[in-house]
Amino acid sequence: MTKITNFFTNLMRKYLPDPFVFAIGLTLLTIILAMVVEGKGFMSTTKAWGDGFWNLLAFTTQMAVILAMGYVLASAPLVDKLLTKIVNKVEKPRTAIIVATLVGAIGSYLNWGFGLVIGGIMAKKLASKVKGVHYPLIIAAAYSGFTMYGLGLSASIPVLISTPGHPLEKEMGVIGLSQTIFSLPMIITSVVVVVTLPILNALLHPKRAEDIIEYDPSIEAEKEVAAASAESLLANNTIANKLNNSRILSLLIGIVGIVYIISYFVGGRSIDLNMINFIILFLGIILLGTPANYVAKLNDGIKTISGIILQYPFYAGIMAIMAASGLVTTISKLFVDMSNAATLPFWGIISSFVINFFAPSGGGHWVVQGPFMIDAAKELGASLSQTSMSVMLGNAWNDLVQPFWLLPALALSKLKLKDVMGYTVVSMFWVGIIYVVAVLLWGYLG
Repeated sequence: MTKITNFFTNLMRKYLPDPFVFAIGLTLLTIILAMVVEGKGFMSTTKAWGDGFWNLLAFTTQMAVILAMGYVLASAPLVDKLLTKIVNKVEKPRTAIIVATLVGAIGSYLNWGFGLVIGGIMAKKLASKVKGVHYPLIIAAAYSGFTMYGLGLSASIPVLISTPGHPLEKEMGVIGLSQTIFSLPMIITSVVVVVTLPILNALLHPKRAEDIIEYDPSIEAEKEVAAASAESLLANNTIANKLNNSRILSLLIGIVGIVYIISYFVGGRSIDLNMINFIILFLGIILLGTPANYVAKLNDGIKTISGIILQYPFYAGIMAIMAASGLVTTISKLFVDMSNAATLPFWGIISSFVINFFAPSGGGHWVVQGPFMIDAAKELGASLSQTSMSVMLGNAWNDLVQPFWLLPALALSKLKLKDVMGYTVVSMFWVGIIYVVAVLLWGYLG
């Protein structure tokens, strides 16, 4: 295991560029593929790229909000105390790796934005307390739990197709969550991942002391100075500061938010990304206690999303090229042509894994691949729920090695992509085996 880990870690450190460089490289590769494979001209391809560059601006904002506010919620005193209690019971490095993986996985199962940040926060807490923990590994381990989002309550494709009025309702109808994430095969898959992934990550921990890189507290020095400065400002006993630090104001607006949330669901409306953001926002306001506390934590959270704000338009442009040139259809058709009713979910997960390098968003991914996969399922007589779920699992599987989603973890940890990717590659191979076996058994056994 050590040799395998060292191989991928050394490989990534030598050849893997920063995430933004990766996004630029993918953009250029997609342009070349559209020209060579689909026969499109450079100008038409560039036009599709530019026209689509801001197509997902609203979705980019939604993602940025859920990550920044998820950070605030994960940093709330109540959550922080719970995490600290768990940390205080951990003494061994490998136990710390297991706990970090579980927190990231369970958090991501509940909500992908919350899980993406709470795993990193927990990993840093453990690394600062438990002596001998390999810092790059524990950050990678916490992030690896993010794959559980594809099986969880915020899995974008299953949630979307379970909502009346979704874009493909005419083609496939409404498919309830009981047929996707809450089906017995997917519940079993979730359990297998949650049980085995932490063990795998623990086995990756270096045995030799000289190979271990521990957490360096000095990287937090700047943050502590800023916090001290903020405290001194709050000491000024003015009306403005009293309002800024008013628990009553936070409680009142929090109650208004909760009333709206209750009325929203009582009215029979379904949950969507905007409502998830709304819930996270007002829970955070209540748990942080005062407006000033919320703003201070939000400022920290915003630092974790700068890369996403920069890079997502590039991926939107890539998706526009994929759709306009027909590349996504070509890739999907390549696998579908080898399929029958039982194997379509298998080839669906493989093609989804490939496409997710170019479209690292479950919702955006489904927009470009979903229509073709549903047509293929209807033509072959394959299960629509299994086919849809296979695309979701391919997306979640690829996220383990998709630099875009590692950005919040890297911002929190102050590490480089090349420091952690070697470990997530190993996780990717293991999770891939689980997901592929799951969809094959599901496809053949029903």
